[in-house]
Amino acid sequence: MILENTIKQASQILKNNNINSHELDAELILSNLMGIKKESLILNNFKNISNNIKYKYDSAIRRRIKREPVAYIIGKKEFWSQNFIVSQATLIPRPETELMIYKLIKFFKNKKINILDVGTGSGCILLSILKELNSSRGTGIDISSKAIKMAKINSEKLNLTYRANFKVFDINKFDINKYDLIVSNPPYIPTRDIKNLSKDIINYEPLIALNGGHDGLRLIKKVIYKASNLIKRSGLLAIEIGYGQYRKASNLLYQYGFKEICKEYDNNRNVRCIISTKIKFL
Repeated sequence: MILENTIKQASQILKNNNINSHELDAELILSNLMGIKKESLILNNFKNISNNIKYKYDSAIRRRIKREPVAYIIGKKEFWSQNFIVSQATLIPRPETELMIYKLIKFFKNKKINILDVGTGSGCILLSILKELNSSRGTGIDISSKAIKMAKINSEKLNLTYRANFKVFDINKFDINKYDLIVSNPPYIPTRDIKNLSKDIINYEPLIALNGGHDGLRLIKKVIYKASNLIKRSGLLAIEIGYGQYRKASNLLYQYGFKEICKEYDNNRNVRCIISTKIKFL
């Protein structure tokens, strides 16, 4: 079958199954199978698809019909201009997290720092920062051994194994070193709201990385508490939060001796990240 017709057919199938991003998904999946950039598809419009590619493509489209995220189907997600390997052991990197990274890189530009990434998942936050701060080093921790395995794979892929160290660790038991920057995208969705998530998320992404307890702040509290003991003087804590959590998270930071430096908003003007510094030390 000709490439152009293959994409149109797959896109229509996805559309009929209420996949809003049907055209983009059809293109991303096929370009990945063919080993070319999505933008190159138009140059191959009238190229015939091999039976092998067509078989794999049909299989992938069936997976998407069941709401499996494209990132898991193709095994990667673009983030900070890099392709990160992902699996169902890790959350899919979100573009709003890039806003936090941009701010941190700007703050620490040309500095040599030591970074701790709590709940590192695929390693996308730590590795993206290290890619920009060439003299810096960092440690990523996660309670999931499968997530740490993915982070190590991404570290190797980006040639950062000599500056990035990934360990299976519970933040409650972590007490190693002091850090110039502690960053975390912890689970922050209240337990009662999990059932309202889209099928793409609730059926495929790891719930342990989403469920923030009854108020969504369980892990946020732990990160702030531990950061208060692990952070260096003049160091920064950058933490992602969920919808409507800014006031409570801000109060927790103040309680543990942190002063807010700035906050980052998403496209809907919700505060999604708070960057603060420790001003009170025991």
